[in-house]
Amino acid sequence: MNKYQYKVKGVDYEVEIAEVEGNIAKVNVNGIPFEIELQKPINAAKHPTMNNPKVQSPQPASVKVAQPMAPQPAQPVVPAGAGTPLKAPLPGTIVEIKVQIGQQVNVGDTVLVLEAMKMQNNIEAETAGQVTSIVVKQGDTVMEGSVLLTIG
Repeated sequence: MNKYQYKVKGVDYEVEIAEVEGNIAKVNVNGIPFEIELQKPINAAKHPTMNNPKVQSPQPASVKVAQPMAPQPAQPVVPAGAGTPLKAPLPGTIVEIKVQIGQQVNVGDTVLVLEAMKMQNNIEAETAGQVTSIVVKQGDTVMEGSVLLTIG
């Protein structure tokens, strides 16, 4: 799998290309799976970035985004970083997300549950405000310092 870091209008995206078949690519954008339709199919045998992960500067491709692979809850798209980021205090797995985008939270409110070392840890809001984005989903594995959500 190839991983790329992109910045679009000041927002960072981590794009991981999982599989390409003809003009359909399965990608993960910030951990969210999508199937995208390429305007022109990529021939993996002739395309060095598909066989050599050491290639650092991919050429921009023009793509048309298809539907996400799994149904996602209808939530407004707000760029991550529109507010104060809440970061993972330790590595673990997201067990439960207790808030939604647009929900008002106070300092100390439990916003999600993170399982680490077979223990469930309540992650609390460090600032009061409105949840402007949720970067993770249930079942995601996160590293210490990973942004989980933002409160604006």
